[in-house]
Amino acid sequence: MPQQQNDMFADKSQPRKTRVLIVDDDRLVLATLAKGLRQWGYEVAEASSGEAGLKFALETKPDMVLLDVNMPKMSGLEVARALRAQTSLPFMFLTAYGDSEIVKQAADLGAMGYLVKPVDISQIVPAIEAALARGRELVHLRETETQLSTALASSRETSMAVGILMEREHLDRTAAFELLRDYARSRRRKIGEVAEELLGAIELVNQMRNGKPVAVVSAIERKM
Repeated sequence: MPQQQNDMFADKSQPRKTRVLIVDDDRLVLATLAKGLRQWGYEVAEASSGEAGLKFALETKPDMVLLDVNMPKMSGLEVARALRAQTSLPFMFLTAYGDSEIVKQAADLGAMGYLVKPVDISQIVPAIEAALARGRELVHLRETETQLSTALASSRETSMAVGILMEREHLDRTAAFELLRDYARSRRRKIGEVAEELLGAIELVNQMRNGKPVAVVSAIERKM
C-alpha cells in the first residue's frame, strides 16, 4: 500500500509543489528516491506494488509517476498500460535492466523517460523536469487538436478561415487555428465571428481587384 496514503498530496496550506508518485517493490530504493526528491522540493508519495500504485495514481492524479519495470503480480509496464488507457498522466520507468525489448515496450506505451538503476537524484531530477515539460506540451497539443476538430466540424466559416490562413501565412492546420483562436480571444470575440469577418474581408478584396489599383488592394490586405 502507498505509505502514509491518507496524508500524501493533502496539504492545501502550502504553495503547490510538483507531485511525484514512486512505484517500486524494493523498499530501500523507494525510501532513498523519495527522500532525495523531497530534498529537491518535490511532494512525494510512495507505493510498493503495481496495484497500489495504480490505485493511488487514479485517485490523486500526480504530476509524474516513476515506475519500476519488474514488480510481482502487476509489473510497471502493466501499470503504464492502465494509466495510458484511463488517464493522461505522464510516467517514466526505472529498471535495473537495459533490455532493448523492454525499452521498446516502454516507448510504445508513451513513457516520458527510461532510467537504468542505479541512478542518483542528480540524474533523476533533470529527467523529471524534461519529462514534465514534454508532458505539458503534449497536453496543450491534444487540447488544441480537440478544439480544432470541434470548431471545424461545427462551423464551415471557421474551416474556410483556417484554410485561408494556412495558405496566406504558410502555416499548418493547428498553427492556423491557434492564430485565429488567439486573435478572437484577445478581442473577446467568438471564433466564428472572426472567421466570418475574415471571409468577408477576403471577398471584398476579391471584388475590388477588378476595379481598384493593385496598391489599394494590397493596402486593404495588409490591414486584414
